[in-house]
Amino acid sequence: MAAQTRYVYLLKYILPITDLMMINFIYFASFYLTGDLGRQVSKEIAVNYVIVCNLIWLLSAASFGLYTTYGARKLERIYRGTWRSATLHFVLFAIYLVFTKGADFSRTFLVIFYVLLGSAFVVNRFLGTAFQYLLMNKFNGSLKVAVMGANDTATRLIDYLKRQRSLEFYGTIGDDASIYFKENDVIAAQVSEKLAAAVLANVKDIYVAVAPERMADVQALIEEAERQCVHLKFIPDLSVHISANYNISYLGGEFPIITLRNEPLEEIGARFKKRLFDLVFSSLVFIFILWWLIPLIAILIKLDSKGPVFFLQNRAGRNNKHFKVFKFRTMTVTESDGEYKQAKRGDARISKVGSFLRRTSLDEMPQFINVLFGDMSVVGPRPHPLLMNDHFQEIINKYMVRHYVKPGITGWAQVNGFRGETKEKEDMENRVKYDIYYLENWTAMLDVKIVFMTIINVAQGEEQAY
Repeated sequence: MAAQTRYVYLLKYILPITDLMMINFIYFASFYLTGDLGRQVSKEIAVNYVIVCNLIWLLSAASFGLYTTYGARKLERIYRGTWRSATLHFVLFAIYLVFTKGADFSRTFLVIFYVLLGSAFVVNRFLGTAFQYLLMNKFNGSLKVAVMGANDTATRLIDYLKRQRSLEFYGTIGDDASIYFKENDVIAAQVSEKLAAAVLANVKDIYVAVAPERMADVQALIEEAERQCVHLKFIPDLSVHISANYNISYLGGEFPIITLRNEPLEEIGARFKKRLFDLVFSSLVFIFILWWLIPLIAILIKLDSKGPVFFLQNRAGRNNKHFKVFKFRTMTVTESDGEYKQAKRGDARISKVGSFLRRTSLDEMPQFINVLFGDMSVVGPRPHPLLMNDHFQEIINKYMVRHYVKPGITGWAQVNGFRGETKEKEDMENRVKYDIYYLENWTAMLDVKIVFMTIINVAQGEEQAY
């Protein structure tokens, strides 16, 4: 949507260089490691076939647009392109080795190479996520944009732009009247001054929310923007007729259909991919972490205070269906559904061990049980206690939309700072906006990105974790 930033431009060239360096290093490491394990592998593999390996990788990456500007613009596209390219590379390179004469190799070489390569890509992309965090948050590597207009479309656009980490929102530089106001067919002086101030502030793009029937009245604004070398991007304001977010599709290529909300997870294929990710990820967590972590934390909880190890509470899930959520008990009291009270900073009910579990988010780990049961997903809107649900659905518009998808252990709202106690109505409104953005823009790679961002946030420590 936005013009190409220097970050995307550099990433487009840095990514293939670092990937090729990594592939070649792992290739030769696998060659020597296979020999050290006593497996037969010919010198031809190290001398000649490494070139074929590189060429197949470039072919695979090109097939999925991994290093194109489009592919490098979003991290989730990089994740998706990497996974698909690596899979295609494995298929093509394995076939090549099997059917090429003179390639005396052990299957152990392939196993070692692709296990190491897959692990390296996970680490590489994780570091890439951390680098983007640093670049956008610390070094201001984002594109600066502004908005003209004061209609409903402009308001929703402003909310969207503020959520984008790759963009820096400058502000509004005029209401609806400013778009069309002119004197003797020349844009008004005050509008010209606002445009000049935006240019001095390094604004690159200005989004103009304009009524379709008034597109003919913006010529003076276009000419002034061109004179000041700033890009205008027009967004039609249809809010007079339709107040909700919508998509336009066609039935039989002939009849336009307006859908009020884009929901990728309404597609059975998307739900299958999300469920597969949940099962694989949760199983790995159990195999490598929870089998020893649960007994350890259980002992600490029992030594610290009386009561059960787990805290079970009814929560509202997809389609508002109730289920019992699993958490480690972190308080000296166990509340029922009818007497829920939010935890606050310095809450006397929180035990010493409970304080540590909350601060590190370890109290949420048993919810992987809920994921395996199918009540929750790894990523999704956080499930709220029933009393909180009943309260906020009465006072916050679109609150129940977040129940169109399964709740998650972590979510888009949480990794963007909206977790923990909701002191003000505005806190929950912001959480709901992020949750709705997630269900309208879900991709499998967005889930991966949120998982990476969650790990980074936990490692850094979160102010709202108490």
